[in-house]
Amino acid sequence: MTEPKGELAIRTLAMPADANPNGDIFGGWLMSQMDIAGGITANARAHGRVATIAVTGFTFHKAVLVGDVLCCYADIQKIGTTSITIGIEAWVLRQRQSNDRIKVTEGVFTFVALDETGKKRPVPPE
Repeated sequence: MTEPKGELAIRTLAMPADANPNGDIFGGWLMSQMDIAGGITANARAHGRVATIAVTGFTFHKAVLVGDVLCCYADIQKIGTTSITIGIEAWVLRQRQSNDRIKVTEGVFTFVALDETGKKRPVPPE
């Protein structure tokens, strides 16, 4: 089994309300969890408010099922003048199958740093 790339940003439980009639979790729910994970990571690095400006290279590998524990890992790939690009990997702990960890989705999210008025601002150096 391969290991997730990046740091654990969020962990949550896939619930029945997030699923279609077949018990598979909606892709939009999964994307929103990954966006939250990226936003938390970008906010910490930018030391303040950020907004998602792009999602690229998004791939669904396997279905997420009701009862799976979703873990999103964030890996900062690039820091620009006002933006931060983060690779997000979504893995599940599938408790029904001896706690196997399975990579289900990955994508690249770009965030822009914003000031208190909502305008772009520089990302501060570390």
